[in-house]
Formats: sequence, structure tokens, C-alpha cells
Amino acid sequence: MADKKAPAAGWPVANGEYVVGNPESCVAVVTLGSHGLDQAAIDAGAAISGPCHTENLGIEKVVANYISNPNIRFMVITGSEVQGHITGQCIKALYENGIGDDGGIIGAKGAIPFMENVGTEPVGRLQSQIVECIDLIDVEDTGKISDAIKNCISKDPGAFEEEPMVIELEGGAAAAGEEEGGLMIEGIPTVAEPDIESMKSLNEALDYKVGLMTRDIGLASGVQTETVTGLMYGSVFAVALIAVPIALKFLMG
Repeated sequence: MADKKAPAAGWPVANGEYVVGNPESCVAVVTLGSHGLDQAAIDAGAAISGPCHTENLGIEKVVANYISNPNIRFMVITGSEVQGHITGQCIKALYENGIGDDGGIIGAKGAIPFMENVGTEPVGRLQSQIVECIDLIDVEDTGKISDAIKNCISKDPGAFEEEPMVIELEGGAAAAGEEEGGLMIEGIPTVAEPDIESMKSLNEALDYKVGLMTRDIGLASGVQTETVTGLMYGSVFAVALIAVPIALKFLMG
């Protein structure tokens, strides 16, 4: 039996919307933009499985959770690719190429593939710890995913020789539940407290402007009504002034 190690205390260290299985399993699964695949991955023997939507903070959380458990030696990337973010390709690029001096993932095609809270050391740890990255991007067939997981388990090399590495994700790991709901909805900003006084002032100003507009519409409507009435009376008088002399002349012969 392959040697195992205890993961970091409280693992997974980055809170999020994922499913956790046996922490001694050698396989971790990223289901990208798909839902409904995670429990099947756990049932097949994965240590952890969850979606990941963004190519920055989302991937940072994946890294944090994987390197804090030395038992994870295989990474399966599956589920539908996230349009725009191209998260699956970015994760592969991170594993294969690492990051540059600016924190950008080398060869990544996503919109903003930058690691702000994960440096070269954690990335290097991920590259060393993970012995194989299985590309099942855009695959949602749970049978194929389960087979891939079981195949990895059959090749389990045992725990990585180094102890768990725990990294602090500023605004990420500690505040995952507040900021983005974990691996599923990364990058959504927190809700600010409303400024009640400003809102009241705004409402009062809007009420005033609406009142002015209502008054102007009423005045314009009244003027228009009076104008139409005046035109009607004028037309009647004009017709009478013309018709009466003609009628008298006709009657008098």
C-alpha cells in the first residue's frame, strides 16, 4: 500500500463549493463550468472535486487546496470549458509552464491569467507534486471521468515527500465564502453597506424632479386643450359669419 501523509489541518484550506472525499486519495478533480459531476468523481475515489470558473483567484484556490495535501498526485481537469476565462487551458498551462516574473501564467489564453497571491514557490510545488495532469476538458461523461480517476488510483505513487504547504490567499482563502462562494463563483465582489442618507437625498431629488415634470406635462396638456377648444370656437364663428349673409341673400332673393 502506498505511503500516505496527513494533509494540513482543516484541509481543504480554501473554503468553497466542492465535494470532499477520502483525503488520502491521490486524485483531485476540477470540473470547470459543469455541475452535477462532483459526487460522481468522489464516488469513483477522488479526494476533492469542485468547479472552477476563473483563471486567477479560482486557480489560486485549486493550487492552495492541492499543495496542502501531499497525497494528491494526479489532477483531472474535466467538465465544460468556461468561455472567456478558458480556465481549463489556463490550469494546464500553469502546470506545464509555470508563471512569469509578473505572475502571469505562461501560455495561458484566458482573459486575466495572473496569480496575485500564489508565487513561483507554490506553483513549483504543484508542478513537482502532481505527476500527471489528465485533460478531459469538455467531457461530462461520468463514466469516462470515473474510469480516469480509477486509472490514476491504480498508479498511486504514494504521498509527496515534502510536508503540506499552506499559503495565505489575501481576500481569497480566508474570505472565500464571503467573496465568491469558493471554487464555483470566483471573483464576485462583496456587497457594500448602503449609504442610507445618500439614498434618501437621491430619492428626494428624484421626487422633486418627477413633480416638476408632472406639473409641466399638466400645464402643456392644459394649454393644448385650450388651444384646440379656441380653434373649434373660432371655426364655428367663421363659418357662421360667412354662412349667415349668404343664407339671408338667398332668402331675400
